[in-house]
Amino acid sequence: MFTVFQITEASDISSSYSIYTSEIRDIRGVKLSIDLAWTLLCGFLVFNMQAGFAFLGAGFLQKKNTLNYLAMSFMDFCVSGLIFWAFGFALMFGGSYLAFGLDSGNTLIGYSGFFLSFGSFDFSTSKLWLFQTMFAAAAATIVAGAVAERFKFHTHLIYSAILCGIIYPVYGHWVWGGGFLANLPFGSGMKDFAGSGVVHGIGGLTALVGAWMVGPRFGKYNPNGTPNIMHGHNLSFVVLGTLFLLFGWFGFNAGSTLGATDLRVSIIATNTFLAACTGAVVLLYISYYFTGVSDVVMACNGALAGCVATTASGAYVPHWAAVAIGFIAAIILKVSLYYVEHTLRIDDPVGAISVHGANGLWGLLSVGIFADGSYLGVKGLIAGSGWQLLSQFIGCVVLMLWTLGIGYLMFLILKKTVGLRVPVSVENSGIDIYEHGISCYPGFN
Repeated sequence: MFTVFQITEASDISSSYSIYTSEIRDIRGVKLSIDLAWTLLCGFLVFNMQAGFAFLGAGFLQKKNTLNYLAMSFMDFCVSGLIFWAFGFALMFGGSYLAFGLDSGNTLIGYSGFFLSFGSFDFSTSKLWLFQTMFAAAAATIVAGAVAERFKFHTHLIYSAILCGIIYPVYGHWVWGGGFLANLPFGSGMKDFAGSGVVHGIGGLTALVGAWMVGPRFGKYNPNGTPNIMHGHNLSFVVLGTLFLLFGWFGFNAGSTLGATDLRVSIIATNTFLAACTGAVVLLYISYYFTGVSDVVMACNGALAGCVATTASGAYVPHWAAVAIGFIAAIILKVSLYYVEHTLRIDDPVGAISVHGANGLWGLLSVGIFADGSYLGVKGLIAGSGWQLLSQFIGCVVLMLWTLGIGYLMFLILKKTVGLRVPVSVENSGIDIYEHGISCYPGFN
């Protein structure tokens, strides 16, 4: 009787264990599905940012060059998609183990996941690729705005391919792919949660080199070096583009958790919104103080600067710090716009260098100042540690050396071979007809 009871008890335990493990598998399956759907949805939101960049840039430009810029924005994600699929993704995430098939790489470069084939042909790898491809496209489009109205269309496609295939993924590997910057022995290693440096810093600093090497638009500067204002043709596009970008930024930042089950998403989204609001309000009233008018275009750029700055730090800082980061981003933007245009005499029609380059660097540094230790143990100065700021500073220096150096070499080679700039006669008459055979507004003078 005792023996039978023991057998029955063992059978009950085995049955209970089977039910328990089955429930665990079900829970893990639900979590996996939720995280997959979340990341894909956020990737679609980031894709929507291409429409924002298109509207924003087109609004800042003259009517005669609108179609060319729209074509650049459209082709950026097409080119980046193919290049990033072929090898950019492998260089960036090989060795990161973030998904299947990404198991080969070192602290300098990845080398697994080419063409999303063999071991990397998996739903988790495709999810990560799709999300990150949108980031690569954004970095390329940032450059397009700074060199607009005088840059050759097909040369633009070439540098977009190089940026998405080499410049972006190599630095991205150092930060997100298990590279040496992520493993610095100071603090928690360099942290760039969603890409203030990896995406916006790369784009903004490449834009700096490109705009400098192609030269200013014809008529931008007087013989004595003073700049002329070259008004955009449709400021409603600027506001509309900003709204598209802000909407997409929720996917950009919060989606970088790569899963909705990471409940930090609500804090990240809130910090993004607060920084954007602060940047817009601060620059609106700065412009009002100096000019006596409420410059809504400057407010739009202020909102974008706030978003850029909080892209690195949004997961690590409290809400009040997001407001402070947005406030400082607005000041940096205002100073940088003046410095780039008046001191460096670099013509940037959309302010990409200042919005993305200068504030991309500020975003990286802000992690080392405002991180409070509540997420992944990342602690900045306010939490009593200066080591994280040192890691962030090293990351900024490496970012500038890599991007400015490789960017200069890239544009120099392109200048000596295919050329960077359209003829002055084309610039005067408009690039749309020259490059695409039709105006953006046919039938309208």
